[in-house]
Amino acid sequence: RPARTPRRRRRTRGGATTDATAAPEAVTEAPSAEETSGPRTPRRRRRTRAGAGAEPVAAAAAVSEAAEAADWAIVTVPLKALGDVPAAPLAGKIVLDTNNYYWERDGHIAALDDKQTTTTTQMAQDHFTDAHVVKAFNHIPAAHINTTGSPAGTAGRRALAIASDHPDAAALATAVYDEFGFDTVDIGSVAESLRVERDLPAYVV
Repeated sequence: RPARTPRRRRRTRGGATTDATAAPEAVTEAPSAEETSGPRTPRRRRRTRAGAGAEPVAAAAAVSEAAEAADWAIVTVPLKALGDVPAAPLAGKIVLDTNNYYWERDGHIAALDDKQTTTTTQMAQDHFTDAHVVKAFNHIPAAHINTTGSPAGTAGRRALAIASDHPDAAALATAVYDEFGFDTVDIGSVAESLRVERDLPAYVV
């Protein structure tokens, strides 16, 4: 079909990208799986990303509406803005956390600086208390998401890590990865997500 010009994100049945700020970097770190063939398995996604000069994705009210309508969500914001993302609309839903900690942007967070006390995904799980959070897409450049995937079974297919305390969230992230052309390496619990934090060996961006 002819390509269509992306319009402002709509309320959808599927994944809602909850961008709580208008910062361009908050929109380009992960994909948005906006259409699904059911409540859990992605079928199709629009490969659109906002860049510098793009119209802000959504105001807080629109974010809440999208989160309420979605079955699951991708949260991609500067870590310092995590607390601005409404948590209540995501209760009982799966949240793919793509966030990374950049002290140059987010300011120093002592609990993350020591790389022992907590992780960015634990902070997300603590904020979205009643959601099932899974770390995903944080260790791949945005430009590679739509360009480096390959069909299942391809020799040397790229693999990305996930980490979650919830099997259903891990399963969904695995399905999303496969839809984009990546294998999955399940590294375990949210605590293990430390292994793919910035400046650690598995963070290969």
